[in-house]
Amino acid sequence: MDSLDRRLVHALYVDGRAPFSRIAEVLGASDQMVARRYHRLGREAGLRVLGRLDARRPGEAEWVVRLRCAPGASHTVAGALAGRADTRWVRLASGGTEVVCVVQADSGWDRDAFLPSKLPATRSVTAISAYAVMHVFRGGPTSWQGVTRALSDDEVAGLTPPPPDPGGTSGATGPTVPSEGDRALLDELGRDGRATLAALAAATGWHEATVRRRIAQLRASGVLYFDIDVEDRVLGYSGTSLLWITMEPAQLSAAGEELARHPQVAFAAATTGPSNLLASVLCPDVRALYHYIGHQVGPLPGIRAIESAPIIRTVKRAGPIGDPGRD
Repeated sequence: MDSLDRRLVHALYVDGRAPFSRIAEVLGASDQMVARRYHRLGREAGLRVLGRLDARRPGEAEWVVRLRCAPGASHTVAGALAGRADTRWVRLASGGTEVVCVVQADSGWDRDAFLPSKLPATRSVTAISAYAVMHVFRGGPTSWQGVTRALSDDEVAGLTPPPPDPGGTSGATGPTVPSEGDRALLDELGRDGRATLAALAAATGWHEATVRRRIAQLRASGVLYFDIDVEDRVLGYSGTSLLWITMEPAQLSAAGEELARHPQVAFAAATTGPSNLLASVLCPDVRALYHYIGHQVGPLPGIRAIESAPIIRTVKRAGPIGDPGRD
């Protein structure tokens, strides 16, 4: 990735649906150049923009699931999980003997979306553990920009969309809770967050003006946000690991907030289970990971134990498996 690539990725982290014309103006490039770079990064680095619902809404549930697998079975199990619509971040960890994924249950459309009985039932899976995400310190709408900090503060300000407006003063009034009628729109944005208004109108049967207005309503309420999917390796990060941290309860919140400030941390959350703090960490290599754990995580007050699970392969990332870079 060159400087323009990184600046483009950072711009998309700031506003994934920003028109290429506005991104080009901020980056000092042409619309055509920005579009070409986006599509090339889609082909070569898996770059995609994905529309997502905030799992922290009332009534929603997000789970981290660990599956211990018999030797040689993890790839098959991971593939089965990756094919599910409710999973993301399906990863092979711990030398390939473990599969870890995130399952999001949408109670508005399927109150039984998460049930252990729906996970792969096979003798190849020797143990299943599921931990509810209680609080997210970094991740979701608080997107991570650690490896893509390529824009100046003024450039970021020029791309930043208005913040969520719970009071409804932004003018984007309308129902803020997704309904069954929104499902086609949200499904399409979940596949391609930069889908054109014409494509979204065709998928929903709405007029383009209605599509534009509904996206604005959901974004203004904080229900809908746009995430970035891009391969870690092209950003120069091969030391990816999950850290299962056991904290003294009284120190859990402070530790989570501190981890969220670390540029190495892409995701940090308080969870149920024997380890109450989970972090997804990206480092250039295992030596850098060793230094990070020993010098930045280990000294945090209240730590009882740290279990590191290196990621050897990501089977599914933030969104559904498909062709990236479509716009």
